[in-house]
Amino acid sequence: MIAFGIMTVSMESEQSYINEIAKLAESCGMECFRFLPSKINPLTLQVKGEKYISISKSWVKSEFPIPTIIYDRCFYGDDEHSKQCIPIVSWLKTRTDTTFLGYGLPNKLELYEVLRKTVLSPYLPVTLFVSDTNIVLNELTKMKRIILKPINGSQGHGIYYLKKNEKSFHVKTEKQKNIISRIFPNETKLIQWLQSLIGNRQYLMQPYLELSNTQLQPFDIRILLQKNMDGKWNELGRGVRRGNTGGILSNLSAGGFALPFADWSKSLPSATKEYMNQELEYILTNLPPLLENAFLPLFELGVDIGIAKNGSIWILDVNSKPGRKVLLQTQPDLEDALNLAPLLYGKHLTLIDSKERKSYYEKTLSH
Repeated sequence: MIAFGIMTVSMESEQSYINEIAKLAESCGMECFRFLPSKINPLTLQVKGEKYISISKSWVKSEFPIPTIIYDRCFYGDDEHSKQCIPIVSWLKTRTDTTFLGYGLPNKLELYEVLRKTVLSPYLPVTLFVSDTNIVLNELTKMKRIILKPINGSQGHGIYYLKKNEKSFHVKTEKQKNIISRIFPNETKLIQWLQSLIGNRQYLMQPYLELSNTQLQPFDIRILLQKNMDGKWNELGRGVRRGNTGGILSNLSAGGFALPFADWSKSLPSATKEYMNQELEYILTNLPPLLENAFLPLFELGVDIGIAKNGSIWILDVNSKPGRKVLLQTQPDLEDALNLAPLLYGKHLTLIDSKERKSYYEKTLSH
């Protein structure tokens, strides 16, 4: 049987999703394991983790060789364990006896620098690295409103909205589903806060886009793309995420909620809907091959699309380890297909000659 390993930074991560995959593994001719990168013995190449036993429908502690197929669901934080895992995963990606379902994408800035040289450039908000506070102040003077995002951020954590008033500065963020607002009376106070922010973490800056509805709720469209059992890209589904009134985030983890794309789009004028669907089709057709040409092979993508009040369409984020919450809430009938997809694609990868497969992977590795 094929050894299918699900790799996480914590054994508590995504337990429900991982359990559902494990239940289906045997039907695909696979044995399912789960493990942490830090539990690989570099000398023996044995892993201490857990193996799924289908008869008892339970996980048991086990020691096993590094699985042939690896589904990377590692979400790194700023903690020491994450820092320990990152180089181990990089090393794993260089091995010829293991194949990852997807090899991940680089940070948001590297991604932008690649995509801005492609046909998708018109859909990208101008993005700048925040190297010092002057860049932020200069942009605020020109634009009046901007967004700061962590270069390696996810789930909306650490995003700030900045607005320049006549004399003061307004800063807004969302933490634990609450909107936190602060007024800085002058430039000096804002600079002190900015220095502290960018001193602890790398940030990028984008213009503020009016991506809220008539109720002043931020919203975006989350689209899930995956490769099927033949290795072809398919759209699994799409949903609309809507945030809190007056907020800046639509993420469900920040207190937003999801609604079916079909229900939301019904309210659009037919010409607007047709234009939007054509634009989305263009973006979604071009995005996967552009990314795989620039980086390593991928299995799935979560694409976040914003539609501004003036009708312009923007690629807000591209995630190679997307969640499934939006689709499960809006299209629950997709659950079985979502759980089965990693196994079917993993099986497809085992049918490809390993040397032929590896020739695609001899590029710069990224997480």
